[in-house]
Amino acid sequence: MPSHIVLTSHPAPRPGDEAAAPAIRWGAATAAERGPVIASLTDAAQRNAIGTHAGAYAVYRALAVAAGSLKREHRPDLTDTAPAADIGPHAQWAEPGRIVSLDPWGHLVADVFAGRIAAGADIRPTIAVTRAHINMPELRQAIEAGRLTPDGDILDASGDVKVTKAAVDPVWWLPGIAERFGIKESALRRGLFEQTGGMFPELVTRPDLKVFLPPIGGMTLYFFGDVARLGRPDTRVACRLHDECNGSDVFGSDICTCRPYLAHGIEVCIEMAQQGGVGLVVYNRKEGRALGEVTKFLVYNARKRQPGGDRAATYFQRTECVAGVQDMRFQELMPDVFHWLGIRRIDRWASMSDMKHGALTAQGIEVVERVPIPDELIPADARVEMDAKKAAGYFSTWVPDAAELAVAKGRALEA
Repeated sequence: MPSHIVLTSHPAPRPGDEAAAPAIRWGAATAAERGPVIASLTDAAQRNAIGTHAGAYAVYRALAVAAGSLKREHRPDLTDTAPAADIGPHAQWAEPGRIVSLDPWGHLVADVFAGRIAAGADIRPTIAVTRAHINMPELRQAIEAGRLTPDGDILDASGDVKVTKAAVDPVWWLPGIAERFGIKESALRRGLFEQTGGMFPELVTRPDLKVFLPPIGGMTLYFFGDVARLGRPDTRVACRLHDECNGSDVFGSDICTCRPYLAHGIEVCIEMAQQGGVGLVVYNRKEGRALGEVTKFLVYNARKRQPGGDRAATYFQRTECVAGVQDMRFQELMPDVFHWLGIRRIDRWASMSDMKHGALTAQGIEVVERVPIPDELIPADARVEMDAKKAAGYFSTWVPDAAELAVAKGRALEA
């Protein structure tokens, strides 16, 4: 291949080119100063981000275009798509290094960049906020058991719960991502480029493009109570931070505690909302500790088939044998969503994970109380998981009584 050919879909703009893409000043105090993130494909000269919108779903969009069912030049009509609840702006949006993995203005683009859109810029939301109701059998059971009391507003006697919810696609500010992980931006770019098989050549050919829309899953937020109260120092907040587990969350698999802990976290959030605070469930698309569901099922097989059966002592070892690591969730980016919401303190944190707790406190977010999963909600087949994590010191705040300690150590040491 001739050496002068550059493999890139984003040729660098020529000096003085009037069609140069809008500058992005990440962390600016206003949307106008920050500038829009433009990653659409309808006007290449305006693109100022690597990748494209919709995360993993971008491949389906590409297939729809290739199949002729979607016009490649289609632009979304954003009429009446404004957020169903107001979120921000909050002070953290302009605090250096606080938000690096999502666009804090992503739900407001139709408003704050209305002039640019009217002038022809293809600027698209990366966050959407709406309202709905949810209902889970566990909530009706909690009502019957007297743990939850219907109030006719947040919680109905039928178990219906009123929620506000937001969908968030990832938007990475590469200099900030690199700083968060303590590495050079060039090393981050090369790693992303090489380990995606060269999928995004601009990562190494266009250092002037600082924003990357990775083709990964985002997150969904469920709010219980008045979202407008977030960001106020006197607002009490309860939260369950939950990483996706399709087998348990959707289909009720009992090999882990994911759905039971999710349901318990929702109970905690409803209680907080009924007390005048705000409950929040953050649901991240990080299946199988971000190792993926195929790897997850391979590990299940390896655990169940090892001599002596599934044991706490070899729980993490079997994961490392298949995946090479125990966990790839990298909770360092997780606090960004709390900064987006203006949250500086969480009063009730429905999580036992030290990794999540440490990432939050490292970003200056206070955790007042950590709420463990009640023992009676742990499925029998999930005891191996809990015992392995306890024995490994995964939960620093778990204080067993003598009987529990004996049982946990006995299971962990089984041969």
